[in-house]
Amino acid sequence: MDKELIANTLKKAKENSSKRNFKQSIDLIINLKGIDLKKTEHNINLFVALHHDTGKKISVCAFVAPDMESRAKEVCDETILVDQFEKYKNKSEIKKLANKHDFFIAQASVMPKVATAFGRFLGPRGKMPNPKMGSVLPPNANIKQLYGRLGKTVNLATKNEPTIKCRVGMEGMADNDIVDNVLTAYNSVIQKLPNEKQNVKSVMLKLTMGPAFIAGKKTEEQHDEKTGKKTKPKKEAKKNKSKENKKEAKKK
Repeated sequence: MDKELIANTLKKAKENSSKRNFKQSIDLIINLKGIDLKKTEHNINLFVALHHDTGKKISVCAFVAPDMESRAKEVCDETILVDQFEKYKNKSEIKKLANKHDFFIAQASVMPKVATAFGRFLGPRGKMPNPKMGSVLPPNANIKQLYGRLGKTVNLATKNEPTIKCRVGMEGMADNDIVDNVLTAYNSVIQKLPNEKQNVKSVMLKLTMGPAFIAGKKTEEQHDEKTGKKTKPKKEAKKNKSKENKKEAKKK
């Protein structure tokens, strides 16, 4: 995968997506092959910090002790003190909290209590504060810097199917920044695959409401996101259907 190849595919994806009354996201789709998702080592679940923002407004919740409360409230969208954990005994309330925020961070000293109170709900969603992401905070943590990094972080996961999807940008962003984000995500994935590039079936780019285009194939062809098979553009399909209807009418 090189920059020129990705740039050409991105250009075609943009050209073939109808204008909308909102800014569409640019999505990366990586279809895999030759892996067995029943094997733990073949599953991908990475949090990768891209070099550029993806255009998505994130929401972060902090679990902290009183000594870090003021710093957390200055930056985070919601702050929950350790002595407030008891309020979250109702399953529906915890599920609501889990769905409300994209990321959860926690002061290191309260992590055991976070695991007890919220682990069974945040864990399955991949939202537990993670030391590898820097979201388990030491006493001198720079929360503002962490928030900024999380804004560029994407989750690259197979999620029970041999496909990885993530947002890599938004309309209006510089193409070079989007291309760089695509390469960063792609390279992070292949490093974790058993046979690296050999396990990649196809790499696609699309806008939210637009068709998917495979990098490396004829860019005038549109493809199904999962199978990679060529699909007819909607306009073309309508014309063909109209012709068929006329033929049927003549027969009658």
